[in-house]
Amino acid sequence: MDAENKILEVISNETKDSIGQMNVVTPSIYASVFSKFATSHNVEIDNEDELAQDLLKIQCSTLTQMQTQTSQNVQSLSEHTQKALTAIKDKDETSLNKVLQETEALRAEIDKLKESIYRDELTNVFNRKWLNDHHVNSENATFIEAGTLAMVDLNYFKIVNDTHGHIIGDKVLILIANQLKKSRCDVVRYGGDEFIIIFPANIDKQRAFEILDEIREGVLAKKLKANNVMFRTSFSIGVQSYKSHDSLNETIQKADKDMYADKTKIKKRIKGIEV
Repeated sequence: MDAENKILEVISNETKDSIGQMNVVTPSIYASVFSKFATSHNVEIDNEDELAQDLLKIQCSTLTQMQTQTSQNVQSLSEHTQKALTAIKDKDETSLNKVLQETEALRAEIDKLKESIYRDELTNVFNRKWLNDHHVNSENATFIEAGTLAMVDLNYFKIVNDTHGHIIGDKVLILIANQLKKSRCDVVRYGGDEFIIIFPANIDKQRAFEILDEIREGVLAKKLKANNVMFRTSFSIGVQSYKSHDSLNETIQKADKDMYADKTKIKKRIKGIEV
């Protein structure tokens, strides 16, 4: 059931990404798009109700744990504040130092909780929530500061999953995420097998592409192994610079267009995943 839940979550994320630009989404439209992505993964959702209920239980459990931890942290912070006020009033330096130590430990717990909210569970890079909360104005979905955005999309990833299974596919995603970290810039898992890298404004479009292209050549040089079969992986790159107040969606669309042009070029060079 765990494997089924994981692929159902992947299909759900791909569906949400696909319909994100639509102004109106009816249940039938969602079902049609969902079915398309399920077919692309060779998945027949014949026990949809059971899978959905199981996945909902997992998500609700995770949310409940986070809410409980947050509530406990708030309660602890309130207690520490009261202790500090009492210690200051009584000029009790020993109690004040103890409160300080407890507060520092609590701050570490809160930082850890915040980190988990902003991390992709599989690849341990940032997730879309982190991107939206740190780089985007929530009121109008525009960038807060100027920079350069790169879209990275794996090539032949469906073939990897179909040939070697989703466990190997997950390992490939983790490999690519770790390689992209070599850019020393913020890496975001945008959805499925797509990543976004946010470069600072002093790294222009050309330089960002060169950095990622160098990483790609390193990936292509690696021989991967699954069930005693050697294969390789690669990705395509699209880059777009943006200014403060530029639209996130429009910037992604422009980078996406460049990425598909790059995909055409790289697929002429690399015909598949065989070594």
